[in-house]
Amino acid sequence: MIKQQQRRYSLYDIFAVFFVTTLLVSNIVSVKIVSVGWLTFDAGTVLFPLAYIVGDIITEVYGYRRMRRLIYNGVAALTLMTLTFWVVQLLPADSSWTGQAAFESTLGVVWRLAIGSVTALFVGEIMNAYVMGRMKVASRGRGLWWRMVSSSLAGNALDTVIFSTIAFAGTMPMTSFWQLIITVFLIKMAVEIMVSPLTMRLIARVKKREKMDTFEQPAKYLVN
Repeated sequence: MIKQQQRRYSLYDIFAVFFVTTLLVSNIVSVKIVSVGWLTFDAGTVLFPLAYIVGDIITEVYGYRRMRRLIYNGVAALTLMTLTFWVVQLLPADSSWTGQAAFESTLGVVWRLAIGSVTALFVGEIMNAYVMGRMKVASRGRGLWWRMVSSSLAGNALDTVIFSTIAFAGTMPMTSFWQLIITVFLIKMAVEIMVSPLTMRLIARVKKREKMDTFEQPAKYLVN
């Protein structure tokens, strides 16, 4: 019997942990609504763009299918975290503990928000990886900056609209609703564009370190 040695990637695990951690932390802090000047957005917007940046790196270097599996893991981790918060929220508090109201206001599960978050994450991240993978094959690896921005544009647009619609539609005036969507979307894209030169340098270094540059055409189905 011949044993095949599986290739190991020295940096993939680091990116994978960073990706899942970013999803969890940004989801937790999103309960705080921030107002900076005329901008109003949830605090998770500050960190969440990093998930798309890491997604671009993984898709570009390791390929669409590996990124897709990581998205599944991220959704599973987010779902487990949400269910854990919900169960803990329902457990009766000890009479000596006075933090139940504070716990419910910060970590308590509002199912509308939870479902919106998980759904938006899955659709947005899959679309980001899908567009990135298809454009890379079509362009034969050229135009990295344009591919990163285009894939993030598609992914972020879907993520923002889906989450905001499920979580907030009907809870605020339509003017405020669309202002929230536009503000969050623009902040996400601005962060990614500003750090794109650093992202491109990092991608080049990772390709050199891993000796890998994957060209992988996703099938027509987003979850193939």
